[in-house]
Amino acid sequence: MTETTFTDLPVAAPAGSKSEQAYRAVKARIVEGTYTPGYRLVLGSIAKDLGFSVVPVREAIRRLEAEGLVTFERNVGATVAGIDPTEYLYTMQTLSIVEGAATALSAPLVDSVAIARARAVNEDMRKCLDHFDPVRFTQLNQDFHSILFEHCPNPHILDLVHRGWNRLASLRSSTFRFVPGRARNSVDEHEALLKLIESGADADDIEKAARLHRSATLDAYLAQAKTI
Repeated sequence: MTETTFTDLPVAAPAGSKSEQAYRAVKARIVEGTYTPGYRLVLGSIAKDLGFSVVPVREAIRRLEAEGLVTFERNVGATVAGIDPTEYLYTMQTLSIVEGAATALSAPLVDSVAIARARAVNEDMRKCLDHFDPVRFTQLNQDFHSILFEHCPNPHILDLVHRGWNRLASLRSSTFRFVPGRARNSVDEHEALLKLIESGADADDIEKAARLHRSATLDAYLAQAKTI
């Protein structure tokens, strides 16, 4: 008899459904660090905490496993996945390539309204520096980049970008905890990237800037990791 894993089953959930609510709640707890790497996700306990039955929680866990935030082991169950330094290195290297490409492809489709939205988010990030909250900063960072790459006309590249962000989610909530000084540089680089897009810069220049921006965070993290 073949064992059925979470990923063998459907993962979609209607917006606003209990399954969607459970998915968002559990994912938020993983990203914020409430559920740390290796934490065992007991369906009954989570369901009781959320006030739901086990069914929508199980569906939420399936989705999170498909995104790489949860692992499932026989005789253990579902646990929060962790990202080791090597995995982080490979994922960030890949993301710098695919997100750079997505941003460059999106650039001609990013209008003045989107630029204004992105700049407003970046300003919120700058304000966040005064009383630094790495979780909020990371969420704003994702919001900023999403505005720039979501117009990417190549769905395959866009899918790879989303997968990269999802794989990093459990660690990225704490990345800026390790390198808080990188946050200020990141905000400045965002503004430079916006100016490139506004000016209609060459796609190669935009892609290079986006890639270097991503790899600079990786370099700062790896340099800090060597001192720990």
